[in-house]
Amino acid sequence: MKPIRVMIVDDSATVRQVLAAVLNAAHDIEVIGSAPDPLFALEKMNRDWPDVVVLDVEMPRMDGITFLKKLMAQRPTPVVICSTLTEKGAETTMQALSAGAVAIVTKPRIGLKQFLVDSAEDVVGAVRAAAQANVRRLPAGPALAVKPKLTADAILSGPAPTQAMHETTDKVVAVGTSTGGTQALEVMLSALARTVPGLVIVQHMPEKFTAAFADRLNGICQIEVREAKHGDRVIPGRALIAPGGRHMLLKRSGAQYHVDVVDGPAVNRHRPSVDVLFRSVARCAGGNALGVIMTGMGDDGARGMKEMRDAGAATLAQDEASCVVYGMPKEAVKFGGVQKSVPLAAIAQEIARYGGGR
Repeated sequence: MKPIRVMIVDDSATVRQVLAAVLNAAHDIEVIGSAPDPLFALEKMNRDWPDVVVLDVEMPRMDGITFLKKLMAQRPTPVVICSTLTEKGAETTMQALSAGAVAIVTKPRIGLKQFLVDSAEDVVGAVRAAAQANVRRLPAGPALAVKPKLTADAILSGPAPTQAMHETTDKVVAVGTSTGGTQALEVMLSALARTVPGLVIVQHMPEKFTAAFADRLNGICQIEVREAKHGDRVIPGRALIAPGGRHMLLKRSGAQYHVDVVDGPAVNRHRPSVDVLFRSVARCAGGNALGVIMTGMGDDGARGMKEMRDAGAATLAQDEASCVVYGMPKEAVKFGGVQKSVPLAAIAQEIARYGGGR
């Protein structure tokens, strides 16, 4: 089996050196080159094209976003963004994800070398996920198992309710996605009208990035999109995105729904976790919910979606042809939780149809 061939583009010599060491240590990855800016990178890439590009955003001569757009227009190639974890960096990185990048690796401004070494699992996992991405289907390998893989039981303590309330005027749409999800959510949410049921969304994304992501979507969508805060109501025409680094659960007070945003261990190696959200929706909303699982690597959400379906919820998956990575939807289908698979372009219509039904 051929290794995943990687090009590193970053103006920091330290980042290039440490990333190369981390990636080359993986048995299935080979760093074939590095460059301090996109122009040098293109010279090397034209001689030997990589499978994945690990790309910084702020660089001399040409910024990473401009380079990414040129790359996607001329020769689409999976790109992992390696960005500094700041509010400014988050906003810029959202632009990069919108332009076609498939994953994020965050880096701090201080303690960089040790951070990258400690985060080797995340770096390697991001490159492996990117290598599986079908970037030619964007709109315009197994993870490295080191830590124990927890289930949603780590967050959802206590017995489940005997039965979710069936009679309520409120409906809920629960959405889970990962690799490729930033572009997929933009397509789906921008097509929704203000009359749709309230949405609760988990997009696998690092802390600090979800607020910028939600703000960007809020500016282009008819519905209100925002990063969820503890106690936020789930109401028609509003989408709540789980904050990076924290889990989000659906709760019910009478006939009204709200979210709890809680700390806790990673579930399925993710925080927020789709399984945590979906299982809480199964418990609190039951047949008053629609579950949607979209593009992403791994199996987060598969068990939760099955629990939603068993509780009477309608369930939907993005089909293979329109996914960047057909991992999470595939596992949900295999687990028996999916009633129907549809193309990305049809998901908004399905949500609208669900909201208009009785």
